[in-house]
Amino acid sequence: MVEKSEIRFLPLGARRVAYEMRGDGPPLVAPAWWVSHLELDWQSVGFRRFWEGVATGYTLIRYDRLGVGMSDRTLHDSDLSLGGEVATLRALLDELELERVSLIGGSSGSCTAVAFAAAFPERVEHLVLYGSYPDGAALTAPGVGNAILAAVRAHWGLGSRLLSDIFLGGADSAEHELFARLQREAATAETAAALLDLVYRLDVRAHLPLVRQPALVVHRRGDRAVPFRLGREVAAAIPGATFIPLPGSAHFPWHDDTDSVVRACRQALAPVQPSPHHASEPESVLLSSREREVLACVARGLGDREIAEQLVLSPHTVHRHVANIRRKLGRTSRTAAVAEAARLGLL
Repeated sequence: MVEKSEIRFLPLGARRVAYEMRGDGPPLVAPAWWVSHLELDWQSVGFRRFWEGVATGYTLIRYDRLGVGMSDRTLHDSDLSLGGEVATLRALLDELELERVSLIGGSSGSCTAVAFAAAFPERVEHLVLYGSYPDGAALTAPGVGNAILAAVRAHWGLGSRLLSDIFLGGADSAEHELFARLQREAATAETAAALLDLVYRLDVRAHLPLVRQPALVVHRRGDRAVPFRLGREVAAAIPGATFIPLPGSAHFPWHDDTDSVVRACRQALAPVQPSPHHASEPESVLLSSREREVLACVARGLGDREIAEQLVLSPHTVHRHVANIRRKLGRTSRTAAVAEAARLGLL
């Protein structure tokens, strides 16, 4: 799954959010967590092992939030809200023309996943949460959060090592050093502190009872960053949610016993088989004559407006035709749909 990667950029006003697509199959979207880096994250063996296991049979889609990683590093105060996080996720799905996805939200990304699933139930197939919490104010004792923020702002080197100790539990020194370095390369001290402050302010207690999708909540009993009881509260507040407690103290699922987390998450995601459409035959893909005309235009690199002008259609109608073509071909992007159509002799 990890070998195939496409890194693209989503325009958000004058800025751009970097996102990547890896693998093949139905879309599995991971909302952004505290700080990330689309390229450097894959240097971690555990990170690769986790996503290879969890996203088997899916197209994994994840992104760096504004201010970090490969996204534009300019961060505004107005970006720092749950509404802003949901808006970014929605904009990405709209850009990719994804009507329905499965969400896997870890750490603070779980809050975005919950809020999005509650607000747009028709767009979420499955919801998997790991290391989740209902209210960021409950993550630390009074005053502790402010002390951590001050340490990050005052000395990002020491602050990153402090957070490494909290997040990674009993990882070895090499893992701690790699994680601390990735944090520092993914964000500046001020941005890291601002986003950590957002982590402490996120509150999805009102959203949890509104979630109607099949939900799986996984949490390690000894998690030092997000106490175990908070994950249990999340599961209890979502109607019909399944809660799977696991041993261990590392917060991120790609540290400690990664395989146990993968097995737990796959309980919700396993029904999808890797790339079933590869067995398709040309006669089994029924495209209308209009869809074939639109597909030919897409293969030539034309956008919706250009296709609309050429075929005398509205851009909205073209958009719907493209979405239907991708669905019938079992592909999540235009480029992949064209490649599959060519393989099947439809072009």
